[in-house]
Formats: sequence, structure tokens, C-alpha cells
Amino acid sequence: MIRGIDKSKQIYLIFITCILLVSCKQGKKVDVSNIHVDVKIERFDHDLNDMAKKPMPEQALYMQRKYGAFYQDFIERILPLGSIKDTAYFAKLRQILATKDYANVKHDVDSVYPNLDNEEAELTDAFRRIKYYFPKKELPKVYAYLSGFQAQTSIGDGYFAIGLDMFLGADSRFYPALVQILPRYITRRFTPGNIAPRVVEGIVREDMYPEPDTHKTLLDKMIYAGKVMYFMDQVLPDVADTTKIGYTTAQMKWCEDFKSNIWGYFMEENLLYESDAQKLDKYISEAPFTPGLGERNESAPKLGVWTGWQIVRQYMDKNPDVTLPQLMAMDDAQKILTGSKYRPK
Repeated sequence: MIRGIDKSKQIYLIFITCILLVSCKQGKKVDVSNIHVDVKIERFDHDLNDMAKKPMPEQALYMQRKYGAFYQDFIERILPLGSIKDTAYFAKLRQILATKDYANVKHDVDSVYPNLDNEEAELTDAFRRIKYYFPKKELPKVYAYLSGFQAQTSIGDGYFAIGLDMFLGADSRFYPALVQILPRYITRRFTPGNIAPRVVEGIVREDMYPEPDTHKTLLDKMIYAGKVMYFMDQVLPDVADTTKIGYTTAQMKWCEDFKSNIWGYFMEENLLYESDAQKLDKYISEAPFTPGLGERNESAPKLGVWTGWQIVRQYMDKNPDVTLPQLMAMDDAQKILTGSKYRPK
């Protein structure tokens, strides 16, 4: 028999829950209601399907006019079927649209995404916040398409495209067959709730602030990644930290529990100024865990990214006059580290 929780314990649990919720969301809530940005995600996938129903030359012309550079990129680079200037690609495209594989993927995408109302609302809020901090930023048009399980997002001249087949939910029937190239620790994040974070991350990394080629040391890469994550804090204030960085709840807790050990390890191994790409990769790149840290492979991956994020957060806490654009323009990782006084205990 389950007994009720006494009042003192109930209050304690509520208090702890509130702390956990606050700790999972670090973004500053600014009022963006007066910023006139409304995201409409155009369904390229639906228009492409019409190529099998309508006269292909006319539909192709319609799509070229509507989608511009993305239509060309899709046909020539994503599929690829050859130049759009040579209508020979029509025959190849007809074959693709007639396959059972295409029909199955289309069925599941349409089932998960009969509309994109939620995603449009989330991106509208995020894009308004980008405009709040960067008023002169020209925001891209947003398209939804079927990537053929090649990419979650694609960015090009004036557009940002979302591969809906890469956001079907962690239990999608398609992902187990792709485990050799897309392991489970990655596909568990292929959910609708990851669309807005991946779009924002793509915009900041690929469009607004690409990482300079001069970044060679772990510290450079940590602080750059930390700035990207802090950007996401401000633009996606309602998104949990676990979603932004792609951690499980257990991985996030591991980082919090062992943050001083992580920092101590970086110090003891003299890793901050290491520039050997092979040595640094395991602290920056996707992985199920970080080799050499933790027991029974329970350590979180991307510890350089997570640590850089905490350093940047602490720097901004200690320097409240620094704006988000000023932070993103700073390219002195050492200055940010020194100014943060980061010494986790």
C-alpha cells in the first residue's frame, strides 16, 4: 500500500523540483512580443510530391520560382540527379517518387507532421529573439523536406531547410536500419522537440558565427562551443539544457556531479592549450561517452563543449554589461576564461 507524503517532505520535493527546473533553463526572458517576425515553414516535401501528380515541367518551374536556390541544391547536391538545366533528371526523379521506400518515408513524415504549427511557433519565438539581439540580421526562409536520412538541416543562400525524416521520433522504424552510420545515442535525439534547437544552432554555427580556422587549441574550441550554447540559452530560454546539448538527464547530472573532476583532468593533462586534433576530438565531438573519464562508460560526451558552456555562462554572470553580440564577436578565449574565474568545486 502506498502512503501519502507528509507535508514537510512534499514541500521539500517541490523546492527541489523548482531548483532542477531553474537549473535546466538559463536563458534570459526578454519581451519580444513587439518584434514582427512570423515564421512560415514551407512544405517543400509536399510540393515535391506533386511532381508525381502534376506535369513535371510545370511543377519544376513552380518549385524553382518558389524555392530558388534550395530547389537547385536539392536536385543537384542532395539527391543528386544532375543539373536542373538538363531535364534528363525528370526521369530519375520519377523513379524515386515511385519507390516504396519513398512512399513509406512520406507516410511516416505526414503522420508525425500533418502540420508544422508547433514548430512554426517555436521558431517564431526564437527568430524574434535573434532579431532582438541582432536587429540587422536577415533571417532565412525556412523549408521542410525529406533528406533521405542524410542531414537534419541544410543551410544555403537565404534558406534553412529541415529534414523532417531526421526528426520522426527516437523509436522511428527507420533508424535501426541506419545504426551503422547513425548510432542509437544520436538517433534518440531525432525528435520534434529538437527541431528548433538544431535550427538555431545551425544558424549561429554555419551562418552568423562560423568557427574561425585559427581555432586550434582545446580552449579555443571550448569557448567557441560555449558561446554557441550561451547564444542558444538566450534565444531558446524555454528549452532544457539537456536538449540544447543533446545529453540524457543522467549525463547532465554526471557533469554537474563531477565538474571539478572534469576541470582537474583538463588541467592535469595540460589539455587546454593542446592543438593535436586527434587528442581533442573526443572532448568536442559526438560520442556515447568520454573515454578515460568515469567508470563503466557512464561519463558524458562532449565534455569540452559542456565545460566551455559553463565558463561562458560564468563570464557573462560576472560581466553583466557585456551584450550577446559583444560576446559572440569576442575571439580571445583566454580573456573569457580569465574573466570567468572558473574554478568549479
